[in-house]
Amino acid sequence: MHLVAAPDKFRGSIAAPAAARAIAAGAEAAGWTARELPLADGGEGTLDALGGPNRTTVVTGPLGTPVQAGWRLEDGRAVVEMARASGLALAGGAEANDPLRATTRGTGELIAAAIEAGAREILVGVGGSAATDGGLGAVEALAELAPFPARGVAVRVACDVTTRFSEAARVYGPQKGASPEQVRHLSERLHELARRYRVELGVDVEQLAGAGAAGGLAGGLAALGAELAPGFELVAEAVGLDAALAGADLVVTGEGRVDETSFAGKVVGGVASRAAARGLDVLVVAGEVAAQLPAGVTGISLLERFGASRAWRDTALCIAEAVTASLAAPR
Repeated sequence: MHLVAAPDKFRGSIAAPAAARAIAAGAEAAGWTARELPLADGGEGTLDALGGPNRTTVVTGPLGTPVQAGWRLEDGRAVVEMARASGLALAGGAEANDPLRATTRGTGELIAAAIEAGAREILVGVGGSAATDGGLGAVEALAELAPFPARGVAVRVACDVTTRFSEAARVYGPQKGASPEQVRHLSERLHELARRYRVELGVDVEQLAGAGAAGGLAGGLAALGAELAPGFELVAEAVGLDAALAGADLVVTGEGRVDETSFAGKVVGGVASRAAARGLDVLVVAGEVAAQLPAGVTGISLLERFGASRAWRDTALCIAEAVTASLAAPR
């Protein structure tokens, strides 16, 4: 029997590749074979799911301090994760962030570095941003360093939300440390920037679903000619998920917490949908299962099975043990 190990990251615990390895180890202990296929939805962890960094570039951090940002280039395709250049964690979290000053310039510099290195296709993951600058920092950096529409480079932005451009400050600003007054100010800036993109670049970002991702970075890149696409779909295509499922008897996926949002463009829901189309059962292993699972999907909560202390401390081992026990049980 053969399964596909296709999890997302377990946020705050282990990355998707480590979760996939744990699932595979559990399967092999039960006498199954497994293919490891870590996934992401376009947010943090996208770079890890697509092979991890093999290059590093020093770029402008979200608050202006230089940071070393890892990225990947292989066979003409680059993978850039905005969080590594302009992420909230780099700003010290919401408490230390300066929401009005935070910039996406470093992400633009990272994309420019990929273009200069010869990338013909660039996939940009946009989760975990510190900035709500509408992508202006990235747009200005690219205009100075490597305007990708003129270079024949295809840029695709992996969005994990459908938020509109002008809504980015209201929806995400408080998560980035913005006060109500700062949210109002940022919203006004986004409205003005949308007008500027429309006049100067001929793109109405207000009409693009997902343009508000990463504080409007997705919209800024779209104004330059980038394609916005659902992150899970882009990653699934890049790793060959459909082909992997074709030879499977079972699919095992998971993430830190499964709730209703897990079935709205996220990894668990995307895997379950594709598996259902092939008549495959799905096993979901998660830190916590807080949602009604659809038919054909079985869930295991690590917190319930192992307790909070062990589930957090030995997440990979708990995943492996849970998979082994599930596969060994009568089906």
